[in-house]
Amino acid sequence: MKKWQLFTLIIMMFILGIVYIIREGSTPAVSFFPIDADSSIEQAATKLTLTSEEGQNIYEVDWESSSTSDKSMYLRQDVSLLFDNGRLRGVRSKWVQNSSRIKIMEKLTSEDSSHFQSISFHHGENHDKSDEIKSVQLMSYDELYVIDSPTTPIASFKLPASPYETEWKELLDRTSRQQLLFHWHQLLRHFEINISNYTSIPLVDLHKYNNKPLSNIPMEESVNIIGRLWEGLYKNYIIPAADPPQDRLDSYIPLILLDKKNTHLLVLFELNGKKEKLIQRIP
Repeated sequence: MKKWQLFTLIIMMFILGIVYIIREGSTPAVSFFPIDADSSIEQAATKLTLTSEEGQNIYEVDWESSSTSDKSMYLRQDVSLLFDNGRLRGVRSKWVQNSSRIKIMEKLTSEDSSHFQSISFHHGENHDKSDEIKSVQLMSYDELYVIDSPTTPIASFKLPASPYETEWKELLDRTSRQQLLFHWHQLLRHFEINISNYTSIPLVDLHKYNNKPLSNIPMEESVNIIGRLWEGLYKNYIIPAADPPQDRLDSYIPLILLDKKNTHLLVLFELNGKKEKLIQRIP
């Protein structure tokens, strides 16, 4: 082999090695593409379950997110967020290539009575023969109330089935609601936003718009808005929260504000002491 051929081969191998390292070290972002009308997420679920009592006043909860698309896709990605009495407890993200199924499983320990809420965004990318990229998406949600009372064994429920559970639900809802309203009011005041100009949607309620439009926006455009919203959340909220500095994670449920004239929406949140406002134009 001639010297120039050997040199060229070495350079090519070096470049390929760099590309491989970059690809292996990167994590695909949630990217919105035009919705694929011929494909879908067939099954999606988020599940919270009280599984065991670890010791006095300590218990374990299973946090799961799963989804299945109608066919194997170039990229499947699921993102799940967990809140505990309105405060962010954790975020999880997983991606797979050339697959139709994806599942996230996590166990966590906690103490004291809590209202757990988890919302997940299930996403997929289809690449056709012309290299056009289209996406599919769906959201899922679950919640769990855990009662940790010194006078009774640890118990859980999703919907109250007795006056005792109803009383605990009202107490936990009222406590977290007061805390969230105080936090959201601080954000509104900080960014000088007049709430009367907006329809407010806590992030955990966004799943309610899987099959109904946002405000009086057409359904097709509403789906597009939600896809772009999750794209922005992933980049600006989920990635930083997944790898917080010094393992510090301090945040509450983000608040989505939809302009009543349907010209834009805002997402307000605070993460580790830094207040943020995301702006998304419509359309």
